Amino acid sequence: MSATLLAEIAVIVVCLAGGGLLKGATGAGAPVLAVPALATFFDVRFAVIVMLVPNLLTNLWQAVRFRAHLLRWPFMLPLLAGGFVGAGLGTMALKTFDPDLLSLCVAVAALLYVVLRLSRPHWILPMGPAHWLSAPAGLLAGMLQGGAGLSAPVSITFLNALRLPRESFIATISVLFVTFTVVQLAIASTNGLIRENEIFYSLFALVPVSLAMPLGAALASRVSPQVLDRVILAILAVLSAKLLVEALF
Repeated sequence: MSATLLAEIAVIVVCLAGGGLLKGATGAGAPVLAVPALATFFDVRFAVIVMLVPNLLTNLWQAVRFRAHLLRWPFMLPLLAGGFVGAGLGTMALKTFDPDLLSLCVAVAALLYVVLRLSRPHWILPMGPAHWLSAPAGLLAGMLQGGAGLSAPVSITFLNALRLPRESFIATISVLFVTFTVVQLAIASTNGLIRENEIFYSLFALVPVSLAMPLGAALASRVSPQVLDRVILAILAVLSAKLLVEALF
């Protein structure tokens, strides 16, 4: 095994472990750190493909574990339908859009997430309007997830604004992410987006993400959520700025 390949694997492991820490601490958001980090060293398409298996299996496990806390279907069905369509459109963009444009999309999406978290930390969205917004939110989140591997500016922000109990938040966003990933896998596998050996990278990626999740949960119980949130946002801002500069110049 060459030194270059070993270095690439080491970078992938570190990026994925960071995403696993975040998911273990918050219940969502492994791609928030992993995708921008991987995209800075490789490209957006590779980052999205690597995260497919970890996204599918970790969210499927959480969806089953917290299924009793899932929101009612009049809210969920439009959200999932929008996410299904959006993820399909976004994934097709991986094949047709320029890699630099996709990197720019990831950078902008990540920076938007940082800005929203800092500027609207206590924003509350009542469930009445949320029912009407669920389909558009799902559509936009799916497009970001499919094309940039990062739906957090819409998906996490939208569901956070509902001020759901932790169990309901995890159940709802996990089912949404499973929907995204099933669509991504189906389209990527039939349109040549998954290149030689990349599915093995994705299977391997499950290991550092899964091992880091319990560490993230333990860290969250010992460190102030505000401190952890600010550290994550600072890292994400740096990664996003790097992606933005590389995509533009």
